[in-house]
Amino acid sequence: MLAPMRTLICLALLLAACGGGTNSPGAQRVLRVAAASDLKFALDAVVAEFEAAHPDVDVRVTYGSSGNFHAQLTQKAPFDLYFSADIGYPRKLVDAGVADKDTLFEYAVGRIVIWVPNNSPIDVEKLKHESLLHESARKVAIANPAHAPYGRAAEAAMRDLGVYDAVKDRLVLGENIAQTAQFIDSGAADIGIIALSLAIAPEMKERGSYWEVPLKHFPRMLQGGVIPSHAEYPADAKLLRDFVTSEAGRAILREYGFYMPED
Repeated sequence: MLAPMRTLICLALLLAACGGGTNSPGAQRVLRVAAASDLKFALDAVVAEFEAAHPDVDVRVTYGSSGNFHAQLTQKAPFDLYFSADIGYPRKLVDAGVADKDTLFEYAVGRIVIWVPNNSPIDVEKLKHESLLHESARKVAIANPAHAPYGRAAEAAMRDLGVYDAVKDRLVLGENIAQTAQFIDSGAADIGIIALSLAIAPEMKERGSYWEVPLKHFPRMLQGGVIPSHAEYPADAKLLRDFVTSEAGRAILREYGFYMPED
């Protein structure tokens, strides 16, 4: 009996040393964030500043479509904070009891642009929305309207501008807005409608040109987020949320082409 007892004691000491599977005191806490892909460059910049101020927090962001994240979070996907390109999704999580309404927040208003790479023969700045009708626009990329708010905005804008019927059979659908931009940049599509925040990001602004679609042509894209009730580190999630909505965070978002909700 002595050997088994020694084994149990050793296991207990090992678990204690490992914190029983949780972060031990003084170790970095891993904050897992689900974010709409239009935030890719802006949120990366925000996180860099946040982590510098909070070295005990390791922020790991997964970028994707807002609708897919909403579906995952209803199944208790392991995220501590959720940023959606459509505040309607976080509100649905609150209504479903997956998040507390006190954690709901607004952070920006999204914008859309028609974008072409530098090697395109299409003068998008001159032709504006008629760029989508150009003979070289054989494939037009937008995000999938089924689960991507930017896809719904793109479709609404094309309908309002009177070009949707001429374009619909040439649409190429991206899983999210970042993939949509990649389609155009790689040549898989000739032109497309992407987020302004991606078009003016340092990584992309030298690679193409764009025409910004006036706000009157598509529904206002109020963006917001929420802290899920099952978050492992809700206090750290609140710290990051508060930083994003602070003047410092808002300045970064504005730099990347986001409007503020009160603008």
